[in-house]
Amino acid sequence: MEEYQEENQTTQQENRDRWAEIRSQVNRPLVTAVVASLALLGISTAYGLHQRAVVRDLTAQSAATTQSMAQLQNQVNTLTAQLQGMNQASQAQAQAQSAATVADDTASESPATVAPAPIMPPSPAVKSTPAKKPVVKRGASTDKRYTQLQAQLAEQQKELKDTQEQVEKYRSDMEGNISSTRTELSGAIAKNHDELLVLEKKGERNYYEFEITKSKQFQRVGPLSISLRKTDTKHKSYDFSMLVDDNELSKKKVNLYEPVIIHTDNDSQPVQIVVNHIDKNLVHGYVSAPKYRPTELTPATASATSPAVASGSANSSMGADSNTQRPQ
Repeated sequence: MEEYQEENQTTQQENRDRWAEIRSQVNRPLVTAVVASLALLGISTAYGLHQRAVVRDLTAQSAATTQSMAQLQNQVNTLTAQLQGMNQASQAQAQAQSAATVADDTASESPATVAPAPIMPPSPAVKSTPAKKPVVKRGASTDKRYTQLQAQLAEQQKELKDTQEQVEKYRSDMEGNISSTRTELSGAIAKNHDELLVLEKKGERNYYEFEITKSKQFQRVGPLSISLRKTDTKHKSYDFSMLVDDNELSKKKVNLYEPVIIHTDNDSQPVQIVVNHIDKNLVHGYVSAPKYRPTELTPATASATSPAVASGSANSSMGADSNTQRPQ
């Protein structure tokens, strides 16, 4: 009886150990998936907060620039009002001086009452010298101040124009950053080959699929050169290096499905690297690059005459010379 009880207890203990092992094996992938999800959520939240801070700073700069432009506009309006007042005062002064000059001329031309003089023998005629009109000179100080106000007004208008151009530049940069941030935050990630084909069918970007093994040599993938340095299959992460514009950059502890965004000198939009499969000393993923470069979007201008037109004009001139009759 005691042997039976001991055997029963041993069997129960084995069953408990087996159930505990089964539970640990089932819970381990779930815990790993939860940790990976939390890590991705934390990275996305941090990146979103960073982009929001950038947008907030750009908005503050735009508001400060707009306020400065409003102050310059007020100064320009004040100077314009002063200049108009000086013009009116100058015109009134000129009218007053003209009226005074006319009054003096009229007074000199009116006949005066003269007492009768005794009759004298006629004397030789003497030419009378005409009286000179008084010359009225404008104040030099008024003209100098007027010139200074004009120069100051021109300088204020130039500063206002420069400020407006700077505001437009800030506004375009801010709109570009906001649109880029929205695209990066809401961009689709291909987790396998079929999803990558779906992204390619949209025709918005070029996609270069790769499979790289661990090596110190760089493998060319689209616009980049990538070298895999380490893989961690347990934590689903990897380390790699890449060549961007002749510069070697390194990334460590990059998680599965985590996009690595690189800005290059030759592309207007960022290049994106995504790894969707991690194995021992091997990774599989793709590189997403802009479809067109800025130089390809600029229309080319013709700098010389077309060869066909040049040859046609040469042939026509030769034909005209051959048809001309020479005298015998």
